[in-house]
Amino acid sequence: MGLETQTNMVASGHQHQKSPPPSPPPELNNNNHNLLFNRFKLRFQTPKAVIIFAMVALSCLLLYHSSPSVPFRVLYNPFAATKHRPSSKKVDELKSILKEAATSSNTIIITTINDAWAEPNSMFDLFLESFKIGNETQRFIKHLVVIALDQKAYTRCLKLHSHCYNLSTHGVDFSEEAYFMAPDYLKMMWRRIDFLRTILDLGYNFIFTDADIMWFRDPFPHFNKDGDFQIACDYYTGNPINLNNLPNGGFTYVKSNEKTIKFYKFWFDSRLTYPGLHDQDVFNKIKFDPFIRHNGLQIRFLDTTFFGGFCEPSRDFDKVCTMHANCCVGLENKVHDIKIMLQDWRKYRQVLGNQTVMVRSISWTVPKLCRGSFQRPRAPKKKEDVGSKS
Repeated sequence: MGLETQTNMVASGHQHQKSPPPSPPPELNNNNHNLLFNRFKLRFQTPKAVIIFAMVALSCLLLYHSSPSVPFRVLYNPFAATKHRPSSKKVDELKSILKEAATSSNTIIITTINDAWAEPNSMFDLFLESFKIGNETQRFIKHLVVIALDQKAYTRCLKLHSHCYNLSTHGVDFSEEAYFMAPDYLKMMWRRIDFLRTILDLGYNFIFTDADIMWFRDPFPHFNKDGDFQIACDYYTGNPINLNNLPNGGFTYVKSNEKTIKFYKFWFDSRLTYPGLHDQDVFNKIKFDPFIRHNGLQIRFLDTTFFGGFCEPSRDFDKVCTMHANCCVGLENKVHDIKIMLQDWRKYRQVLGNQTVMVRSISWTVPKLCRGSFQRPRAPKKKEDVGSKS
């Protein structure tokens, strides 16, 4: 229609000229006359077509960069970033497990284990025990999804728990204990971040908890209602919005929305910007990035009064929700000290029933082996006894 209008405008313009256009020479026949007229018309139409095309292309470009109305989930494939994409069967299996484990608010609790941590009398056993001896924490076990990073861990998980998912990756062995900051450790941490992004994209809120975090009370009352991404701290400044808090990625509460999905993608991609750093150190870099402000992500840091650890223990047994064996390396060191931590908690629970003993006289007797573990040389790996590696 636009080109037809332009032709009419050309004809109309000629009618208003003071003198008529020159007539074609008499020797031109009808075919030559039509050919000349078509060339004459094309001469006026071509610039119009170019202008229309340029305007449409520019409009599409501006719309792509500025429009907030394009849903992020349409553009994002949660498995596209990983080289080892799961089959549709595995994805369906994951969806089924998440649906069974989710709370009424579509929230799940997630932890990851490998064979070293899943060995009998090792970390996974202690982790599950804490839910059983905590203050009304046993009810959370049915909402716990355990992500096994290798086949042996998956087999052991199925013996102890109902919601297990095998995330073992072909060609990558995560079964042995990964020393802090070793290449396998970094791969494991970034695999975790990428997987958690998938959970968000599937529409589930989650609490991620390392298996060396013991659960003693319900943490939900102490989460900030306005926070999209909430993270525990090694050291807490006293202000939940202060970006100078020193976070620990071992415990996070994350709501599923476009802001958090984009953030986890940004976090995962930032491993390329900061090669050789693990997820927690990279988070400490990007928490100041303008992307966070532009994205509108609300970050909140969790108080160590409720979410303590060996770095900064919760001093009040009446308030503590979780305790983390952080500021510690070596599986044997962690297991040894967590067993003592659980004994301290049992003692506190016993004292609660004894009116003659002051509860405030109870205090943590850990860390022990974990203290100074960064400075001690690591024991060599024992091929025949994976579960006892440190």
